[in-house]
Amino acid sequence: MTIIRINAITVPEGGGQELERRFAARSGDVDERPGFEGFELLRPTDGSNRYFVMTRWKDEKSFLDWVGSPAFASEHAKAASPDGRPVSSHAELLSFEVVDLAAAAATTD
Repeated sequence: MTIIRINAITVPEGGGQELERRFAARSGDVDERPGFEGFELLRPTDGSNRYFVMTRWKDEKSFLDWVGSPAFASEHAKAASPDGRPVSSHAELLSFEVVDLAAAAATTD
C-alpha cells in the first residue's frame, strides 16, 4: 500500500528562501531508493511559515529502509548551513496511507 510521509517544517520569518535553496541543492539520493515514488516541497500560500516536505513510498518498509540508511544521514548532514544553524524552528512528521477508493467503493456495493 502506498504511503505518504509529510515533514511539516516551521521556518522563522524570512527563512523560506533558505529552506528552498537547501532542498534545491539536495543530492537526490532518495530518488534512487527502492520503493521511492516521489518528492514535493510545498510552499505556504496562506501567510503561514510552515512548509510541507511530502514523500511518497511504495510501502512502510521502503520508507524505514531509507530513514535507516547511511545515505539518509549523509543527506541530512549536508542540509545543515555553513554556520551549523538549522533553518527550521520546528518539524513534525505526519504519516498517511493512500486510500484505494475503487476498492473502498467495491466493498460498499
